[in-house]
Amino acid sequence: MKYISTRGGIETLSSAQAIKKGIADNGGLFVPDHIPLLTDSLFDRLVKMDYAERAAEILSLYLTDYDKAELLSDCRKAYKNFDTENPAPTVKLGENKYMLELFHGPTCAFKDMALQIMPRLLSRALKMTGEKKTAYILVATSGDTGKAALEGYRDVDGVRIKVFYPVDGVSDIQKLQMSTQEGSNVSVQAIEGNFDDAQNGVKRIFADKEFSDKLREQGYILTSANSINWGRLAPQIVYYISSYIDLYNAGEIKRGEQVCFCVPTGNFGNIFAGYLAARMGLPVKCFICASNKNNILTDFLNTGVYDRNREFYQTSSPSMDILISSNLERLLYFTAGKEKTAEYMKQLSKTGRYEITQNELSEIRKLFVGGFTDEDGTLAEIYSTFKDTGKLIDTHTAVAYRQAEQYVQKTSDKVITVSTASPYKFAASVLTALHKKVKGSRGVLSPLYELADATDTAIPAPLASLEGKAVRFSGAIKKEDMPDSLFD
Repeated sequence: MKYISTRGGIETLSSAQAIKKGIADNGGLFVPDHIPLLTDSLFDRLVKMDYAERAAEILSLYLTDYDKAELLSDCRKAYKNFDTENPAPTVKLGENKYMLELFHGPTCAFKDMALQIMPRLLSRALKMTGEKKTAYILVATSGDTGKAALEGYRDVDGVRIKVFYPVDGVSDIQKLQMSTQEGSNVSVQAIEGNFDDAQNGVKRIFADKEFSDKLREQGYILTSANSINWGRLAPQIVYYISSYIDLYNAGEIKRGEQVCFCVPTGNFGNIFAGYLAARMGLPVKCFICASNKNNILTDFLNTGVYDRNREFYQTSSPSMDILISSNLERLLYFTAGKEKTAEYMKQLSKTGRYEITQNELSEIRKLFVGGFTDEDGTLAEIYSTFKDTGKLIDTHTAVAYRQAEQYVQKTSDKVITVSTASPYKFAASVLTALHKKVKGSRGVLSPLYELADATDTAIPAPLASLEGKAVRFSGAIKKEDMPDSLFD
């Protein structure tokens, strides 16, 4: 299998080359030149496997230049540091309502599902391509990606990593997780602005050839751990297929029965991974693309117009506070082709908007449904879900679960809500949703202890361990100063 740019061009790379490089020379994102199929014989094999085995089997279809035995070894190591035997369990919450839990990893967020395996994929890619320089990984984060990437790449040989985050655009717990990060090869920098400013700043650095040459002279090559990197996105395909198989093995669905996935969506990487699983042949009727008050994707799926020229809102679900959903470009490629995708991205860069054709919109809407949950609805959903089921959910999951419940009420479809973070990562907002006032008597971590007391649930060990950790990274810089900060 080869990898090509969503914007065309002559660049054709192996998976190892694409993972090492991160983004195409023309600014496009790498996509596979064909989609492998989930055959009956492959399904039969996956049914009998554990999660690590399934991951290796599915990844081997996309990473054809990697050794399959080494992939299995890497997957076993990656998914052993989770607090459940199955790293991505699917639980039933009611009639036709299920939840895929992706927060059982070492940073309590779904990004662990990819960022525990991705460093191993990159390390092998560097060796496979004969790279002698240090890989300098740049990450823009709206919260969870940053900590997961820092933890995944901590003290990995041949790698240096720097994470940028919006100073007021992440939760206190997320900020504490990043600012106390251990490791000799890690750096964290807050910027004045929002996530889109951080993401655009990283993209500009990648696009600056003169700056890249300067880094090469100093012994570095640039790459990314965001979902623009194929090595970050590919592992996310696995848990959609694994969830379906787990429900099949549990007798909840029949083989071939269609299901829907409801995904809290910001940068469109998570839901696009599900789309690839569906393209492989996973029986999916629809993907419910759930947005918060920054409902640019809902408007796009309803009208075909993508317009980031709108008010930006800071919400209680900060990882979704995004107006430029980078991975939507990959969906456009598979819908409209490389020439039109390049033109749409050019329009977005110049004017902040583009409009796809009605035929293209109709094609996308065959599989995607858009909906959004406002702030009041998000908090109300946390309260009602805990009251009715005893299940404590975070703000991002609440955005999606409200949309899932509304969809189930209209249809008889089985809907799997993708739960992306532990409620304890957003403990203050969850407490507010439960009609509790945050006392704050124990500092930043006080909401964790107050939430545990209020709900008789346990604080996840990785978050409890933040107690007493020293802050290593502080202060904020202007977005224009991001390139210079790489040399700090």
